[in-house]
Amino acid sequence: MIDLRQYRQFVAVAEEMNFRRAAERLHMAQPPLTAAIRRVEAELGVALIERTNRVERLTSAGEVFLLEARRVLAQSERAIEQARRAGEGLAGSLRITFLATAAHEMLPAIVRRFRARHGDVSLELQEATTAQQAAALVDDRADVGLVAVPLPEWASLTTVSLRRAALVAALPQQHPLASRAKLGLADLAREAWILFPPALGPGLHRRVVAACARAGFVPNVVQQAVQMDTIVSLVAAGLGVSVVPPALAEAGRRGVRFRPLQGRGAPIRYELGIAYAQASPLVDSFVAVALEVGADRGLDRGKAVSGKQGR
Repeated sequence: MIDLRQYRQFVAVAEEMNFRRAAERLHMAQPPLTAAIRRVEAELGVALIERTNRVERLTSAGEVFLLEARRVLAQSERAIEQARRAGEGLAGSLRITFLATAAHEMLPAIVRRFRARHGDVSLELQEATTAQQAAALVDDRADVGLVAVPLPEWASLTTVSLRRAALVAALPQQHPLASRAKLGLADLAREAWILFPPALGPGLHRRVVAACARAGFVPNVVQQAVQMDTIVSLVAAGLGVSVVPPALAEAGRRGVRFRPLQGRGAPIRYELGIAYAQASPLVDSFVAVALEVGADRGLDRGKAVSGKQGR
């Protein structure tokens, strides 16, 4: 039976085409190396190297054996690496939930980079609202979530802020206010509003309502929608106005005009972050990759905090 040491010895001789250089590369004397190659040939029953006083070339059998030997060595190295990674908790699967707005900006880049480093890890992705994600994390139905922070109702969760930005106004294209370059939040006081249900994004919903209160009004919510994408579509239909994350404005939407807000109540801070209930090597690696992506894009981010600290 040919062992890994013999595979390495043959590959060294085949690549160096010189027994002396191969022996130096393997940190061994030349005579034992020559004898080892002869034993391999005897085991196989074929000549692998044509030689006189030196290596001339590989035989056709030697060419095939070199290809397979390299594959065997590569597979053995992969097996060792996989075993080590499993022992370190860097193998298996990672259950990821995410907001639709995260899919517009950071999620694709995070997943691409994570898969490049951990291609053996199976990723299970599911879109969900912030509240749904928090419940899934607490119930151990998810490992990590891309959510709108803070999460004051879920004090047991740890959150890491990835992006801080200001919500922008979304108005129907033909709305009289759409022609303005900037708007005051108070300009929207008499408008019909489209918002997400407070139970599905409580932290962000409270920020919106509190900002409106500082601007001197309570938003007249005539329609609710779960996803920000849907809210923008309803704005395009002329059903009302809203405030949405800037990623949606950057993506653009036909029939909608996005405008920055100023004055009393503005800016309305929006934070995209990562939340998790239990740290693990895979979760830590995912968070690290997400922070790298944010840093590469020059995004304003914060440090990891517990749910209580994020109030």
